[in-house]
Amino acid sequence: MPLSPYIAEIRALIGARPLLLPGVTAVVRDDRGRYLLARHTQSGRWSLVGGGVEPGEEPRAALEREIREELGVAAVAGRVVDACGGPALDVVYGNGDQVSYVTVAYLCSLDGAPRAAEPEEIAEVGWFTRSEVGALDHFPWIDRVLADADAL
Repeated sequence: MPLSPYIAEIRALIGARPLLLPGVTAVVRDDRGRYLLARHTQSGRWSLVGGGVEPGEEPRAALEREIREELGVAAVAGRVVDACGGPALDVVYGNGDQVSYVTVAYLCSLDGAPRAAEPEEIAEVGWFTRSEVGALDHFPWIDRVLADADAL
């Protein structure tokens, strides 16, 4: 997904300096206890699906939009699982842009089979047990989110 017009406008003013941005994250669990993860095209790492909240956008609506864009399916964002931020969610993009995300993770249900609908962002998707996630090259912060989801 290209840079949002809102972020592009801020970047024009401040350059690559750090931005604190709100995000949303989908925790999708199937009836076999597996979690849906997506492998990012740029980094090759696995993570939960999610993205940024645009100005004036309700977080649940933002997550449902992100799921539609990235997985090609409708979704319903439900119960809050966790809220994460700090160094684990600091990112420096290939162009040098720095971002510090704060994300709220929601349990979500999907209406259909997910697929990598946005190949420039998501290379593939898959269902994994918690032990399988541990063997993947993944963003470590999702371990906390999945542990919190398991506790629900």
